[in-house]
Amino acid sequence: MPRFIALFVTVLALLFGIEMLKPVQTAVIHPWTSFLAWFSAQLMTVFDADVLSYGRILQSKATGFGVSIEAGCNGIEAAIILIAGMVAFPAPWKLKLLGIAAGCVAVQAANVLRVISLYYLGKWDKEVFDFAHLYLWQALIMLDVLAVWLLWIRAVAKRKGATLAV
Repeated sequence: MPRFIALFVTVLALLFGIEMLKPVQTAVIHPWTSFLAWFSAQLMTVFDADVLSYGRILQSKATGFGVSIEAGCNGIEAAIILIAGMVAFPAPWKLKLLGIAAGCVAVQAANVLRVISLYYLGKWDKEVFDFAHLYLWQALIMLDVLAVWLLWIRAVAKRKGATLAV
């Protein structure tokens, strides 16, 4: 356990440090956030032609209401926590890489649902939006990370022929 915790904290600090670098923000984080807004808008326009995206913003054409996807809301931090947990866990690198890839997709899928729901909640009721944004979705995204990590641990244990009570 001490090895896991030390490695988890080290990888977490390293990845968060890398994420904060200006070149990484410019080359990866900002484009990803813009893609997230665009992708969310594409899904939404299937049912709601009123939505448009530009940069990191989702906006209503009719009312001008919009939400901006800011740092902490693009799913990258949640993915970093998942990656750190998978890297720190004793498993073969092949399984770690597969878990990281599948886990990041799962986290981002949940985050797309988060962004879309927050857009509509914001159009509907500011107080409900604030609660969902600050509390509900923060917890749900972290629960998603935990659930993905635990499912991955279970799959790793089955692959190794071990049993793991999770």
